[in-house]
Amino acid sequence: MTFSSAPMHYKRLGTSGLKVSQFSFGSWVTFGRQVDTGLAKEQMAAAFEAGVNFFDNAEVYSNGQSEIIMGQAIRDLGWKRHEYIISTKLFWGIHEGVINMKNTLNRKYLMQAIDASLERLGLDFVDLLYCHRPDPETPIEETVYTMSDIVASGKALYWGTSEWSAEEIRAAWEIADKRNLRKPVVEQPQYNLVHRTRVEVEYARLYEDLGIGLTTWSPLASGILTGKYVDGIPEGSRASLSGYDFVTEQASDAALIEKVRAFVALAQEIDMTPAQLALAWTASNPNVSSVILGASSLAQLEENLGAVAALEGLTPELIARVEAVFS
Repeated sequence: MTFSSAPMHYKRLGTSGLKVSQFSFGSWVTFGRQVDTGLAKEQMAAAFEAGVNFFDNAEVYSNGQSEIIMGQAIRDLGWKRHEYIISTKLFWGIHEGVINMKNTLNRKYLMQAIDASLERLGLDFVDLLYCHRPDPETPIEETVYTMSDIVASGKALYWGTSEWSAEEIRAAWEIADKRNLRKPVVEQPQYNLVHRTRVEVEYARLYEDLGIGLTTWSPLASGILTGKYVDGIPEGSRASLSGYDFVTEQASDAALIEKVRAFVALAQEIDMTPAQLALAWTASNPNVSSVILGASSLAQLEENLGAVAALEGLTPELIARVEAVFS
């Protein structure tokens, strides 16, 4: 089955030599909560057929179950290891009440956590390993040395950060540069029409100065930009799930919802779905290497993959109209 009439494009991950599909597929929220192994396999097969080569995960997603589901799906699909890129992220930990194994980037945790993630995934290595959040209690130097050692060991091929400040990313990069260690090559921030400042302003110097690439998450602002919340919160939507109060707050923001109404009308005018337009806008940023898609159903993934074709019709004039809605 083919979901897009346009071919997938591939971009270098920053200035590294690794090429990732412009749209990737992630398991946050869905795998283990809304998506079982059977559906995960269908979704991953459909994404792969559409040209997706990058699949994103994290230790903490569904308390490790997401990694198990993705690993089993890959084995069931019979993919060869050279055919795909897979990532995971470490910081939050999954062992309750255990000192040194929660909310940390210390050496003990990282060295044990990567082994546990690889076991759940059923892999010898991940292509990308992220520090899922900064750790103010562990010296950045300790974290950089450990991540460099993990890459040197072959358990990860590249490493990066997620939701670190520009100052923290630069500090990590400079430590690695001065000590001839493996440098971070990628950051994974939230980026969408509602949340733009970090990617467009705070990180502005990192792309050219350090060669950092971006794999961005929540391109639809947790579903807000699809228009699904303009008439309230549907049963079974992300805003109705426990632990996602931040989505509920956005869905209840009257001023934001009015902007979304205007955005939905604009998408309808140009014969795109709001999701496709929002995804295409995010991918149009030249500093974004890959936009991570999420989906709770095959139909939702099909719609999202239509952003590949939508991106081809995204003119500067249309981009200006989209941004004017959210200015």
